[in-house]
Amino acid sequence: SEECALEDVAGVLEDESTRTILAATSVEPLSASELADRVDASKPTVYRRIERLETCDLVESRTRPDADGHHHQVYAATFDRLTVDLVDGEYAYDVERTEPMADTFTRLIEQI
Repeated sequence: SEECALEDVAGVLEDESTRTILAATSVEPLSASELADRVDASKPTVYRRIERLETCDLVESRTRPDADGHHHQVYAATFDRLTVDLVDGEYAYDVERTEPMADTFTRLIEQI
């Protein structure tokens, strides 16, 4: 996705519910229902916050199978660190991402 401007990222992170969602999904992938419980908000509110996070590529959706063969959408943070720098009067930010293990494995196999 296209990189968001610093103002957009800051706008997304200024909301406490959004920060709670981001923190929770950095620990483990969670469904909208699970996030609604943690944030103490409605599912529509959680979906709106997730949409804003996805717009700036700060979370991603994944499919999680359960024991009875059904699949559920879960959300996971896509980065480990976000830094803001001020250099020569200009602000810039950097998002450090950890590559998912499956992607690391695929890349390794492709190089062989």
